[in-house]
Amino acid sequence: MRFRQILITPAAMLACARVAMGATPGALNLPNFDALTQKAAQTVDITLDAALLGLATGFLDSSKPEDAAAKEVIRGLKGIYVRSYTFDRDFAYPEAELAKVRKQLAAPGWQSLVVVHDNRAHSNVDIYICMDQGRASGLAIIASEPRTFTIVNIVGAIDLAKLHALEGKFGIPRMQLDEKK
Repeated sequence: MRFRQILITPAAMLACARVAMGATPGALNLPNFDALTQKAAQTVDITLDAALLGLATGFLDSSKPEDAAAKEVIRGLKGIYVRSYTFDRDFAYPEAELAKVRKQLAAPGWQSLVVVHDNRAHSNVDIYICMDQGRASGLAIIASEPRTFTIVNIVGAIDLAKLHALEGKFGIPRMQLDEKK
């Protein structure tokens, strides 16, 4: 019996390591928020993998500079995932689920870019980037207020200087950052 445990433990560890290594860098494991759809006044659920992103770029007009820039950014992406819910009352969503997503951002490779927590307004914004072999391979935005929360996960090769081209497209919110900065 002891011998079997000795063999099984390393085998299990190796299997877990393979699963972890096979995980796409920059991808978050988003909870299933289907139960919130009935409670929410407004929902946005966008799941675009690489194939769907390719299809979606077909709807962008390359003759428009804004759309051409968005196509350039999308070229290196593997996925865009957006979950956003708005409620008619405060804290109608499970904050523990958001905490689980935030906990994933403590994993190796993820680095904090922006953290804004306003205790008076009960609002939080966390922006993280995932670095893989010196390259940005994912971006995560988690924003929450008493009546709304949004999670954005962009997976793939990300050029932060060009990323603003996706604002307002595919459910990605406009950050309204000053262009001069």
